[in-house]
Amino acid sequence: MLSRSMKEVVANSSAIRAMFEEGKRLAGLFGAENVYDYSLGNPNVDPPEEIRTAALRILAEENPVHLHGYMVNAGYPDVRAKIAGKLNERHGVSFSENNILMTVGAAGAINVAFKTILDPGDEVVVFAPFFGEYRWYAKNFGADIKIIPMDKESFQPDVAAFEGALSNRVKAVVINSPNNPCGAVYPEETIRALADVLNGWRVKTGRTVYLVSDEPYREIVYDGASVPYVTKLYKNTFVAYSYSKSLSLPGERIGYLAVPSEMDGYEEIWPALTNANRILGYVNSPSMFQRVVAACADVTVDVSVYGENRDVLCASLTGMGYELIKPKGAFYLFPKSPVEDDAAFCDTAKKFRLLIVPGRAFGAPGYFRIAYCVKKETVMNSLNGFEEAIKAFA
Repeated sequence: MLSRSMKEVVANSSAIRAMFEEGKRLAGLFGAENVYDYSLGNPNVDPPEEIRTAALRILAEENPVHLHGYMVNAGYPDVRAKIAGKLNERHGVSFSENNILMTVGAAGAINVAFKTILDPGDEVVVFAPFFGEYRWYAKNFGADIKIIPMDKESFQPDVAAFEGALSNRVKAVVINSPNNPCGAVYPEETIRALADVLNGWRVKTGRTVYLVSDEPYREIVYDGASVPYVTKLYKNTFVAYSYSKSLSLPGERIGYLAVPSEMDGYEEIWPALTNANRILGYVNSPSMFQRVVAACADVTVDVSVYGENRDVLCASLTGMGYELIKPKGAFYLFPKSPVEDDAAFCDTAKKFRLLIVPGRAFGAPGYFRIAYCVKKETVMNSLNGFEEAIKAFA
């Protein structure tokens, strides 16, 4: 028999994955080129050639016993030192290998942080729209999420509402910038405002609320947007990072958790994190790809194709009558649904072989998500479908 918790998970399984599976079915009926799958944030840009070169070199040169063997729980010390050094260069922080924990992607990083700091009955604050699986990550450890509505004019956190939502149950706050699903980038003034609230709460109550900054899209920004490094603005921050998007390696599940030494309780938290990395069942992040990402620390993918897709979709959909905020980062667009029932709209869109995800999956009903990390021809060929879909509700 299923556990009660898994019954809930299965009953509310990912709308994103469900739409992705529907895409596979429709592709079998109509041909993949005639199905416009915007469901999953699966990068269509190839990994840089440096990844393949590094992987082949490492396989040829590394001692197999060391390359494929166990390591310390936090990951290879030299890999962590290399990543720390690059973060110091780029962001003016002061990290060492003892501030970097190699993880199974950003999802693994967040779960390790939650395992370390959450108790049953705690709360985790999220800002809608938010990546829906945060809910399940919190529930893994008996915690609940508390949803703060977005500012609908900017997709920025409502800081006043956030301050009013703090209680002694709140242990963590998750932010995601650039954001999935809306592509918003939180500027420094937004992060400072959140930090001011959290620092004020700490002074008032003596309780530390930790910030978890989920940053797999950090390098995917447009129009000169800048993504602040959050630990410089709030010391009690865990930074969860993944190479899934920056190097187009989602299937390799490689990332890290950055933890500043200045964090409250660091001396207890660091060994707890390293043990959480093991007892959650991951044991370590993938050994070979730890070596690969360290060798490619200065490499990124060309994100210009995402920017071109964004520009075409924003201009075209606006011309058709869709309401949207042009994203400054990531590769997602989050327009308003032309009808209140976003799920009904997404079901109708399937008639035109458009696979898009209802906003309610991200805590924001009345919107829908387009993952535009697809080929340019997919975008161009899908435009007629978007026009027909909105006409269906005219």
